[in-house]
Amino acid sequence: MSIKKPTISDVAKHANVSKSTVSQFLNRRFDYMREETRERIEKAVRELNYQPNSVARSLKLKSTATIGVIVANILHSFSTQVIRAIEDTLNDNGFSTIICNADDNPAKEQKYIETLLARQVDGLIVFPTSANIELYKSLIDIDFPIVFLDRYVSGLSVDTVMLDNEQALQLAVEHLLINGYHDIAVMTTSLEPHVIPRIERVSGYKQALERFSQPIREEYIKSMEPEYLQKGAAELFELEHPPDAVITGNDLALMEFLKYASQNGVKIGSEVGLVTIDEVAFAELNNPSLTTIAQPSFEMGKKAASLLLERFDGKKSAESNMYRFTPSLIVRKSAEKASVSS
Repeated sequence: MSIKKPTISDVAKHANVSKSTVSQFLNRRFDYMREETRERIEKAVRELNYQPNSVARSLKLKSTATIGVIVANILHSFSTQVIRAIEDTLNDNGFSTIICNADDNPAKEQKYIETLLARQVDGLIVFPTSANIELYKSLIDIDFPIVFLDRYVSGLSVDTVMLDNEQALQLAVEHLLINGYHDIAVMTTSLEPHVIPRIERVSGYKQALERFSQPIREEYIKSMEPEYLQKGAAELFELEHPPDAVITGNDLALMEFLKYASQNGVKIGSEVGLVTIDEVAFAELNNPSLTTIAQPSFEMGKKAASLLLERFDGKKSAESNMYRFTPSLIVRKSAEKASVSS
């Protein structure tokens, strides 16, 4: 049985001081600390055999008015829209931003967090992977301001801003069924890194099929890295009973399906219905125009930044919260047989 390592909270309780006072002690900020307080903390550290981590040592009391933003993949249109909203909101409140692209790579994510802390940013907004849980726990333990966006990490108490991903897929499935499509497939980038939105969207797809008494065909679910998605599309349409509609789970999956359709003469709308998650800049210009399930990207980015700012204003409640945003259906031509066939 492993022995639980003492935390900064344990030291604070043992010395009868606040966590922020212990943090000041660990970072050798003694200007306004009484000698008796220093001695009590030093004794508590020694008696508990507390080993301060590198995260705690990297922080300081003085603000740099800078926030670090770590996105999972900056190529997503959703990411760029959210970043713009975060940057605008923080700039209006006197904060600068440093943007980092982690590529859904836990090692890059960890490196960026450590780099940003070394640069003494005042807070973090992160599209997290699920692999750096201990690092995030150390941030939470020292009450460092952090907000998760687009994803959550199980077991961590952090304010989180997300789309209602299951509802997004239910909207897509319902719209296709209403427009006469019945054999609906879903294509998304890989589920393997345990990316929460992708998992929730596939779950929403299955729930919607069950709700409308439609069969769930596992061969209709394609999740893979972007470079293999065209092969996945080919596999769908080589089936003995191919789908008559496709939902793409994000803009990267959409691009690969559009390439496949163009190269293989797949007539979107008249032959194969298409709904995509995320509003893309070319949705109206595409032929046919694309029916999308839009995320309120700017509202979500603004909310994430506002939650972080509340921490600096002392308005943060003791408990963390999950803020789910509602998707919206934008109807165009790619999922309407009658409109396209004329």
